Amino acid sequence: MTRLLDALARRPVDRPPLWIMRQAGRYLPEYRELRRRHGFQESIRDPRIAAEITLQPIRRFGFDGAILFADIMTPLEAMGVHVTFDPGPKLTPATLAEVADLPDLDLERVANVAETLRLVREAVPAEVTIIGFAGAPTTLLAYLLEGGASKDHLLLRRAMHTGGGELDAALDTLARAMHAYLTMQIDAGAQVVQLFDSWAGVLSRELLETRAFPAAASVLADLDVPTIYFAPGAGHALASMRSVGADAYGVDWRIPIDEAWDTLGGDVAIQGNLDPALLLTDPTTIRAAVDDLLTRTAGRPGHVVNLGHGIDRRTPLEHVAALVAAVRGGER
Repeated sequence: MTRLLDALARRPVDRPPLWIMRQAGRYLPEYRELRRRHGFQESIRDPRIAAEITLQPIRRFGFDGAILFADIMTPLEAMGVHVTFDPGPKLTPATLAEVADLPDLDLERVANVAETLRLVREAVPAEVTIIGFAGAPTTLLAYLLEGGASKDHLLLRRAMHTGGGELDAALDTLARAMHAYLTMQIDAGAQVVQLFDSWAGVLSRELLETRAFPAAASVLADLDVPTIYFAPGAGHALASMRSVGADAYGVDWRIPIDEAWDTLGGDVAIQGNLDPALLLTDPTTIRAAVDDLLTRTAGRPGHVVNLGHGIDRRTPLEHVAALVAAVRGGER
C-alpha cells in the first residue's frame, strides 16, 4: 500500500500524504518548455507527452500522488462534442435535449488516456499512487449549456430549476459516460479517482442535494478503487455531501478543516485545504499554515494534504518546496 491509499482507507500513516491539484502545470519550467513545442490538446492526445507531464512534478517534488494529465473536456470530445481551448474550453452551447441525446462515450477515442496511465504506471515509483479523474455531471453540464466558463452560471441554475425530465436525462447521460470513463482509467492503472464538481458550488443547498449530489453519486457508484469528490464553494452543503458516497471529500479553504471534517463526519477521509494564495506569500507563512493544518487534523486518520483549489501558475518553485518540507517534517 501507499501513504495515499492508506490515508483514504483511514489507516495510520507516518505522515499525511501530499499532492496538489494542477501539480502538472504552468508553474513548472519543464512544463512550460514542453508546451512551447506542443499545444495543449496535442499534449493530452499523445500518451508519451501526457505521461511525461504527469511525471514532471513527481520527479521534482516527490508528491505521493501522480494525477493524470488530461482535461475534464477530454471525454466530451469522445462523445462528439467539439472543444477548443483559448485558453479555457470553448464549446458550441447546447440545449438540455441535445445533451441528453449525446452518444455513449466511445472508449476507443479515449484510448490515449488509458495508454498514458499505463506509461505512468511503468515509470512512477512504487510508493506513488496514480490518480485518475473526471468532471462531475453538473460541472460538465454547465460548460455544455454556457459554451464555456461563466461568471454566474445562470443557464445552469435556470436549468436546475426548470429542466424537469430533460434535466434528469441530460445528467444521466453525462453520469453514465463519466462512470465508463473512470472505469476505463481504473482498468488502465488508476488506483484512486477524483470527481471534480468545479461549478456545483453556485447552486443552492436544495439543488445540490436533489440534483448535483445524486448525479455525482451515479458516477462513483460501484467503482473498485477509493474515490474522492471535490466541489469547491459547496461548503454550505457539507452536511449532506456524504450522499455522494465517496471515500473522501476535498474541501476548499473557506472553512477550517477540522470544522469541515466534523460536519462531514469522522468516518470518512478528507482532502485539503490550504489556500493556493498561501503559495504566493513566503516560506515562513507557508510553514505556519501547514503547522496549523496538521495541528487541526492531528490524531485523526484519513487526512490527505492538498490545496483548496488548483495551484496558481505564478507560484514560485521554492514555495512549493517549502510546502513539501513542512508536510514532511524531518523526513528526507
